[in-house]
Amino acid sequence: MTELQEVQITEGKPLLPSPPAPDPGKKHTVETPYGIVTITIHGTPKPKRPAILTYHDVGQNHHSCFDTLFHFEDMQEIIKNFVVIHVDAPGMEEGAPAFPLGYQYPSLDQLADMIPCILQYVNFTSIIGIGVGAGAYILARYSLTHANTVEGLVLINIDPNAKGWMDWAAHKLTGLTSSIPEMIVGHLFSQEELSKNTELVQQQRDILSHATNLPNIQLYWSSYNSRRDLALERGGDHTFKCPVMLVVGDQAPHEDAVVECNSKLDPTQTSFLKMADSGGQPQLTQPGKLTEAFKYFVQGMGYIPHVLDKKLSQGGFVLHDPPVSLTHRVSVQRRVGGREPVPLTHPVPEQRGGGTSAPSPHHGGVLLSAGPEDKTASHL
Repeated sequence: MTELQEVQITEGKPLLPSPPAPDPGKKHTVETPYGIVTITIHGTPKPKRPAILTYHDVGQNHHSCFDTLFHFEDMQEIIKNFVVIHVDAPGMEEGAPAFPLGYQYPSLDQLADMIPCILQYVNFTSIIGIGVGAGAYILARYSLTHANTVEGLVLINIDPNAKGWMDWAAHKLTGLTSSIPEMIVGHLFSQEELSKNTELVQQQRDILSHATNLPNIQLYWSSYNSRRDLALERGGDHTFKCPVMLVVGDQAPHEDAVVECNSKLDPTQTSFLKMADSGGQPQLTQPGKLTEAFKYFVQGMGYIPHVLDKKLSQGGFVLHDPPVSLTHRVSVQRRVGGREPVPLTHPVPEQRGGGTSAPSPHHGGVLLSAGPEDKTASHL
């Protein structure tokens, strides 16, 4: 009888492939008249499509501000159709050394004036901008002076106003009793988040307290607090020429400023998204809801109309149009850049009797409002 031999079988490949690691992107340094800026580029150019360009807030860099959103599963459907350019403000990139004593940090206007150098470097002629806080202001300022290169703006926590004397005095008084990290944490998060000392707040405090580039962060913070008024005017020439989506968390520290900004913009060009349970950083705490809104936004611009999150078709949004703009239906039925309006996947019920329909509690906590909500903007 033939003796049995033991044969060891090894598997050359795993049965289930591991999920791909996030694209680390390619870092580049770009020289500008106001200093060197670091950018990180993801993806390859797509014909006749703008780049998505992001700009972060004070106390953050592009990783801490946008990784949660751009690594979100549903967001991958979008970003595979665009090149993404993440901008780190000077001295904010990971591992950045502290600037020498006496370094003159660029103003927010000068930071905005760096963007043409970035677009020239990457050979792009237009962008869809996504900015948070100070980054939102920078992209807004850039859009006002280079309107022909901006196809859309998503502005999170934007404060378009310069600090008044009372604000300046309060800031100085706070500076006497609070450290720079604590002042920035108060800028980033809602009072509820601060009182609960959430994990996100603790992480941000830890990052700032151990940041080797804290002097740089303080300079960016000072530039933000010295910003000029954007002087937006509804119906005037000094306004955005592209579709805009304003985003703010419910009870966020910048809620009033964003509502006021909305009141100064053309309601037929503006969508207002107030997000419940998102705190001061909706791109970090509610990436799914923000992804849904962004998909709707790019679909309304005529790009990738087939990309629509399944939650949206199942009622993941409440669309609120005031009576004066019922014919405009947020941004998705506007003619933008010569493109035909993209039809909604399902009809939005008309408001009856000239009133505002109450949002359903089963709709995912997101409200898009396209009109001049001012101080009485509805939200979930």
